[in-house]
Amino acid sequence: MVVSVLALAAGSILGYYARQSIAKKQLSTAEGKVSNMLEEAEKKAQEIGLAAKNKAVEILEEAKKKEKERESQIYRMEQRIEKREETIDKKMEELDRGKIALENKVEEIKNIKLEAEKTRQEELMRLEKIAGLNKEQAKNILLQLTEEENRDVLAEKISRLENEGKKSLEERARSIMTQAIQKYAGSHSAEVTTSTINIPSDDLKGKIIGREGRNIKALERATGVEIIVDDTPEAIVISGFDPVRREIARIALGKLIEDGRIHPTRIDEAVEYAKKEVDNKVREAGEAAAYDLGIVGLNPKLLYLVGRLRYRTSFGQNVLIHSVEVAHLSGALAAELGADVAVAKKAGLFHDIGKAVDHEIQGTHVEIGVKILEKFGVAKEVIDAMKSHHEEYPFETSESFIVAAADAISASRPGARKDSLENYLKRLEELEAVASSFPAVEKVYAIQAGREIRVFVKPEEVDDFGAMKLAKSIAEKIEEDLKYPGEIKVNVLRETRAVEYAR
Repeated sequence: MVVSVLALAAGSILGYYARQSIAKKQLSTAEGKVSNMLEEAEKKAQEIGLAAKNKAVEILEEAKKKEKERESQIYRMEQRIEKREETIDKKMEELDRGKIALENKVEEIKNIKLEAEKTRQEELMRLEKIAGLNKEQAKNILLQLTEEENRDVLAEKISRLENEGKKSLEERARSIMTQAIQKYAGSHSAEVTTSTINIPSDDLKGKIIGREGRNIKALERATGVEIIVDDTPEAIVISGFDPVRREIARIALGKLIEDGRIHPTRIDEAVEYAKKEVDNKVREAGEAAAYDLGIVGLNPKLLYLVGRLRYRTSFGQNVLIHSVEVAHLSGALAAELGADVAVAKKAGLFHDIGKAVDHEIQGTHVEIGVKILEKFGVAKEVIDAMKSHHEEYPFETSESFIVAAADAISASRPGARKDSLENYLKRLEELEAVASSFPAVEKVYAIQAGREIRVFVKPEEVDDFGAMKLAKSIAEKIEEDLKYPGEIKVNVLRETRAVEYAR
C-alpha cells in the first residue's frame, strides 16, 4: 500500500516535470517563429523604405529635369520676344521716318502748286496787258470766232443731242408706262407666266420639297422654272416666262405626283419623259393646225416648226393661234378678192414661222422664216406673200397685201396683245442671252420675275474660284448692257455628278 502510494507520488512528480519540459520546448518554438517573422518584417520594411527613397529620388530628378526644360523654353521665348520687339521698334522708326518724309513731300507739293498758280496769274496778267483784253473778253472773242467757223458742225451736234435727248426721254417714258401697266395687268401676266397643278393632299408638298429642299432644287435645275410651294391648299404654282419649260415642269410634276416616288433620280427620269411628251404635243399641234386649215402635203419637219409656235407668244398673243387666225382671215379675204386662196392660207400660216427659232438663229423672224421655207422647198409665191407683212420686203403680189392686212387685223383686235408683257418677256430673254454669252456656261435660267438668274457651268472647265469670278463678270455685263428696275441676283452653280451601275 505504501509502495503504491509512493509510486503514485513519484509518477505525478515525473509527469509534472515532463509536462513542464514539453511546454518550454513548445514556447521556445513559438518565440522562434515570432522572432523570424519580426526579422522578415524588418527586412521587408527596409526594402520598401529603400524603394520609396529611390522612387522619390527619381521623381525629384524628373521634376528637376522638367523644370530645366521649362526654364529653357521660357528663355528661348523671351529671346524671340526680344527679337520681335527689336524688329517692331525698327519698323516703327522706319514708319516714322517715312511719315516725316511724306509730310515734307506734301509741303513741297503745296509750295510748288502755290508757285505755279502765282506764275500762271502773272503770265495771264502779262498776256492781258499785251493783248489789251481781259480773260472774259478773250473768251467771248474766241467763242465767237469758233462759232462762226464751225456753225454747221455745231448745228449738227445740237441736232444730234436733241435727237438723243428725245430718244432717251421716249425710252424713259416707255419704261415708266411699262412698269405702270405691269402693276395693273397682274391677272393677265399670271395666266401667261404661271401654271397651277392641283395635288390630292397637302402632305405631298413635303415630299416635293424633299429633305433640305433637294427634290425641289433638282426639279428647278432640270426644268429651269421656279416651283412655288406655299400655303395655297392642294395646289402648287409653276412660274417661268418660257411656256415650254413650264409645260415640261407641269407634266414632270404630274407624273411624279401620280407615281408617288419623288427623288432626284426619279425627277430626272420624269423630266426626260416630259420633254418627249412636249415634243409629241408640238408635232400634234402642227398637224392639227394644217388639218384645221385644210393644207396637205407639207413636210413633217416644217409642221413640227409650226407646232413649236404653240409655246411662243408675241405681245402676249399665242403665235400659233395668231398664225391660224391669220391663215383663216387670209383665205377669206383671198376668196372675196379673187386671189389664190391656197397660197394666201399657207402664207398666213407661215408668216411668223421664224419665231419658232428666232432665239437660236441671228436675224429677224421674217428673214429666218424665208430661209426655212426655202430650205423645205415651199413655193416661191407663198414665200413672196409672207415676207412682206412687216414691209421689210416690197409687196409683189396681191396675196402679200392680203397677208399683211390679215396680220394687222388679228393683232389689232381689242385684247389680242399686251405690250407690257412682251417687253417683260423680252427683258428676261435678253438677261439669259447675256449670261449665255460667256464660255463654259452650260445652262441659264431667269427666275423670280427676272430678279434672279441661275447659271449652270461645266464643272470640268470652271473651278470654285472661277465660278466666283464668272458671277462678278456676268453681273458687270448685265449692268453695262441691260436696263432694269431694282437689282438682279446672279447665282453661278457648279455641280459634278458621278454615276455608275452595278450589274
